[in-house]
Amino acid sequence: MTEAQSRLSRRTFTGGVGLLAGGGPLSGPISVADRALQTPVSVAEEVVIDLAGGPDNLDPALARSTRDWSVIHSVYDSLLLLSNDGELVPLAAESFEAVNDTTYEVLLRSGLRFHDGTPVTSAAIERGIAHVQNSEGPAAANFGVIERVEILDERTARIVTTEPAGWLPSQLAVWLVLFPENATPESLARAPVGSGPYLFEALEPGTEVVLRRNPGYTWPSPKGVALAETARFRFVPESATRVADLGTGGANIVTSIPRDQLRAVEEGGGQVIETAILGTAFLRLATDIAPFDDPRVGVALNHAVDVDALTSALVSRQSRRLASIFPDGRALGFDASLAPFAYDTARARALLDEVGFPSGFEMRLEFASGERDDVLQVIAAQLAEVGITVTLESVELATFNGSWQDPESAPLRFVSWRPVFDPHTLLSLMFASSGPLSRHRDDVADELIRGGATEPAPDARAAVYQELGRRFQEAPPAVFLWNLTSTYGVKNVPGSWVPRGDEYVIPTQATEDAT
Repeated sequence: MTEAQSRLSRRTFTGGVGLLAGGGPLSGPISVADRALQTPVSVAEEVVIDLAGGPDNLDPALARSTRDWSVIHSVYDSLLLLSNDGELVPLAAESFEAVNDTTYEVLLRSGLRFHDGTPVTSAAIERGIAHVQNSEGPAAANFGVIERVEILDERTARIVTTEPAGWLPSQLAVWLVLFPENATPESLARAPVGSGPYLFEALEPGTEVVLRRNPGYTWPSPKGVALAETARFRFVPESATRVADLGTGGANIVTSIPRDQLRAVEEGGGQVIETAILGTAFLRLATDIAPFDDPRVGVALNHAVDVDALTSALVSRQSRRLASIFPDGRALGFDASLAPFAYDTARARALLDEVGFPSGFEMRLEFASGERDDVLQVIAAQLAEVGITVTLESVELATFNGSWQDPESAPLRFVSWRPVFDPHTLLSLMFASSGPLSRHRDDVADELIRGGATEPAPDARAAVYQELGRRFQEAPPAVFLWNLTSTYGVKNVPGSWVPRGDEYVIPTQATEDAT
């Protein structure tokens, strides 16, 4: 990361040149339009992927889970792609340029076509943005910063915002997918048509989604090319069944493998891939009520949990204790010099004594059903060692998501959040005092969150978020736990599929031509 700058007057990425999303600048420039077609690669007949459940919604404006996005980003392309290094690279865009602090100019790649044969034009940018803005989806509020889209010609558009929004490009990479003019709400939800590496073929609710290779996807896409003529996403809730499918050859990629079933994967002839994703786990604190409104209580709780012992025993060999919400160097704002809280029960007890709780206190910790209750039981036992008696409460997911600001809900809740390439969404929703998921009150943190949101220069934004990380240690809004990982079982996977940092399972393989 270069030294923070107060302003960048002009920022462009074309082909391989990147506006930062968390890593260093990309080398370049390279024009996508000047690149040759992708080097031909062998394509298998079929790849079968067992997911832990089906997508909740195929409408890109309403999608929320990695299962949703795995299918959506196999069918659609966005203007930009977040790479595994945390950098933004052009996808459907040939170039993407910030001409001033409130205007981005997009030039689409020449020759792109939707799966129905119609050309991809700049009108699709305006159409995609309007769809998100007019939806009831999770990105609608963030897209409200977009004031208008100016169509300059068939391939060029300008996205104009009401205020500087350096975080917007990373949001566009996820939510702004391109679809044809004849798309309807029903087709978006049931039979999507995009311009990505796969065409939608069939959806059998509760069972599977079937995709077919897009034969026209021959340009040097950084997303790669299709692994197979057919990609079959099957919905298999039971982890043992997914592992059995892999062993019998019924599946090539299976997701969400528990630690106690890793050996079964290998004994069945499969390979285990365990990788750190751009996600973070923490216990959110309700600092709007006592005693959590005293920062010393948050510091004490952080000292009381032995995260390293917990992760090595129960979570993952790829997980480690975090100093804040930023999982690793791919996340904008990560500060390698910021040390995590030490496990120090004596310090925790001393702080609780200072606050007036020499014998500790009682509290509730809420988590969504389906989370690892064994892990949370260990955390509760560790907190008990410093005098804090914890009652664990498992809550149905719908109830959990509907009670973020309920004053009657538990003051602690277990949260896992992904991806965190750019922290704006997480910060604005959960840690800004005005956020719809927030019960945190800290004027200093609010000012830094606003500063990171409105600063257009990536290096300067990173510096603001690093300062926020230090503030979070002074006045913790959470008990910071570990970086998230994902564990896959693979067997006879055609081509060279590799896991992604955002945990989407997209059945493509890179080629040497891809940017």
